[in-house]
Amino acid sequence: MNEQSKGTSPEHRNGEGVETKLLRIAAKAAKESGLKFVNLYYLMNEELLTDCYRRLRKKAAAGIDEVTKEEYGGNLADNLKKLMGGLHRMSYRPQAVRRKYVPKAGSDKRRPLGIPCLEDKLVGMALARIMEAIYEQNFIEGSYGFRPGRSCHDALAALSQTVEGGNTNYIVEADIKKFFDSVDHDWTMKMLSHRIGDERVLRMVKRFLKAGITEDGEWRESEEGTPQGASLSPILANIYLHYALDLWFEKVYRKKCKGKATLIRYADDFVVCFQNREDAMGFKAELEQRLARFALEIEPTKTKVLEFGPCAAKNANARGEKPGTFDFLGFTHYNSKSVSGKRYRMKRATARKKYRAKLADFKEWIRKARKEPLSEIMEQVAAKLRGHYSYYGVSDNSRGICRYGLDIANLLYKWLNRRSQKRSYNWEEFLAMINRCKLPEPRIMVNLHRRLRMSI
Repeated sequence: MNEQSKGTSPEHRNGEGVETKLLRIAAKAAKESGLKFVNLYYLMNEELLTDCYRRLRKKAAAGIDEVTKEEYGGNLADNLKKLMGGLHRMSYRPQAVRRKYVPKAGSDKRRPLGIPCLEDKLVGMALARIMEAIYEQNFIEGSYGFRPGRSCHDALAALSQTVEGGNTNYIVEADIKKFFDSVDHDWTMKMLSHRIGDERVLRMVKRFLKAGITEDGEWRESEEGTPQGASLSPILANIYLHYALDLWFEKVYRKKCKGKATLIRYADDFVVCFQNREDAMGFKAELEQRLARFALEIEPTKTKVLEFGPCAAKNANARGEKPGTFDFLGFTHYNSKSVSGKRYRMKRATARKKYRAKLADFKEWIRKARKEPLSEIMEQVAAKLRGHYSYYGVSDNSRGICRYGLDIANLLYKWLNRRSQKRSYNWEEFLAMINRCKLPEPRIMVNLHRRLRMSI
């Protein structure tokens, strides 16, 4: 049975900023892992909501009420005062999220997003920050998605360390089928109640889960799932998988493994490194049973066991086979050697599906934008290239980002020459224009091995 805490004691509440209060709660949560917090809702105050408002993106899409950040901020003090009144009377009820579909990388399918109205974003973000202060102290080391101070690059660096450390011979690459659409509401509330005993916080979270979805003007009930795009979804996803997957792996499955085993998870995308083949095969089988308890399924087309690591290439060659590869966080990982050829290295390249999807997105954008003023087009091209290089410009992927830069240049040349009936550029003129615009050059932005040493 959990011990109970009233959160921050009354003598500390006045005169302290909300960040200090959250830090105090985080410290208490870290010190006493079995503590249940029964008084948290008072943190839903004007200071926290104002800070959440400042953190919202200026051009974030509006929900079903069509209210933008700029419009809401025009009368921010009065709007927040009304919002606070509704919250503390417990009369505030989240509105349905607006369903929007975006292309899914490397597929003809579309990914559903849920766009909340602005006040729901504020309240959801405030609740998320309160829950984050508590649960950040519980999450395992191998969990990276949607966590402060942790990124995809950190997950990739940890994976490099694990594989190149010499105790990895097999990889289980796994993906959960329609995870955000499958999250069970009852299980979510049970999981939250392990550390949160404040009924007002729990009631408000449940209202968000049950708010519903509007699509093509029609409302429908949300009986399961948590919409991607909603402020609460990232922390709820991490809490759900913390209990459904991470703790089971750390406390149960890994303890019975014959060799070393390491889980690295980013949201619902994860890989597990195994020293022993039997451990890897057993994990895949038991994983299905474990996830089924929580209404989740693995995606069979994206889940596999493969031999991978320092000995994998040698063993594959002996069998007359090619060494296996796997995809994780937009990169294809493969067995290789250091520059000297004396040491094993796991290297990575932009995953083919992601690469094709990125080019297709750019082609569609430039086709529509080609008649805009050239200065605006090139400004956006520069921003797109910077974003691509910032993410994909990691150790060993020089060829991938250089190729991307060339393919973007070719698409630009093609579509800018269709701005009018008359051809706008020959190749020499086009290159001169590119140089004048000073587009970013492809270069490695993230040294994963140095990043890992710095984090240690």
